[in-house]
Amino acid sequence: QVQLRESGGGLVQPGESLRLSCTASGRTFGGNDAVGWFRQAPGKEREFVAAIRYIYDSPWYGDPAKGRFSISRDNNQNTVYLQMNRLKPEDTAVYYCALTAVDSGLENGNNYNYWGQGTQVTVSS
Repeated sequence: QVQLRESGGGLVQPGESLRLSCTASGRTFGGNDAVGWFRQAPGKEREFVAAIRYIYDSPWYGDPAKGRFSISRDNNQNTVYLQMNRLKPEDTAVYYCALTAVDSGLENGNNYNYWGQGTQVTVSS
């Protein structure tokens, strides 16, 4: 059974950085897999942050991530990372990673089959 586990969240001050990790068990990332990052703040809808498709090693970013976040992978560790720089209070949310094998629609969380439990990111002074 595929399980995803996020780590790396925490409390940081505005302008600081965090790196989130998404590690899979029961499945080796590869082929047509795409791993996405989403976030959900209290009282708000889930929001697409970034995704990476393994077959092309191509990243795709949502509006919250452009210019500040980057997504990458480590095949040896079976892990996908989300590097978040210049964090803002509005980045505060629970961040989830998810796995899909569909060819398109990476921004749509409904296209993902597996989800992690999430990791809390809080940006506050």
